[in-house]
Amino acid sequence: MKPPFFAILLTAQVFFSGCAGLPGGPPPLPGEPRDAVLAKLGPPTAIYPLADGEEFEYARGPFGQQTTMARFGRDGRLRSIEQVLTGGKFATIKLNSATRDEVLRTVGRPAETSRVHLNNYEVWSYRYKEAGVWNSMMHVHFDEAGIVRLMQNGPDPMYDERRFFR
Repeated sequence: MKPPFFAILLTAQVFFSGCAGLPGGPPPLPGEPRDAVLAKLGPPTAIYPLADGEEFEYARGPFGQQTTMARFGRDGRLRSIEQVLTGGKFATIKLNSATRDEVLRTVGRPAETSRVHLNNYEVWSYRYKEAGVWNSMMHVHFDEAGIVRLMQNGPDPMYDERRFFR
């Protein structure tokens, strides 16, 4: 007898849930040197230059709902560290002016990319927990010049149980 699909899905989710957050141990603290942060968190998934330092991205995708950004000053010391896939952080992205680079430095790399051919928009999609509770996706639409023209959020279809019973 085959195990039910949801039992397999639940087992996989429990197994991979350990990959969702940052590595174990105490989190880095502001003021720590870059090498100490790298020793605690490992290599970043991306590094973005900032006017006054650099930012390390620790993305937990494509199925993760967390991306942590660690910001360093010119002196190589940690200024701040935060989980950026939140409704509040998405709200800081300015329609009709934010660029792809600004979005990358704000919320990191997307979980998925697609195109809307009607408007010729490139769409970056991010999995996150809306209000820390609901499995959601934020879709950021860029025009041909790479400017954010539209943002839409909704439920993450990966967590829609109805899709398994059609």
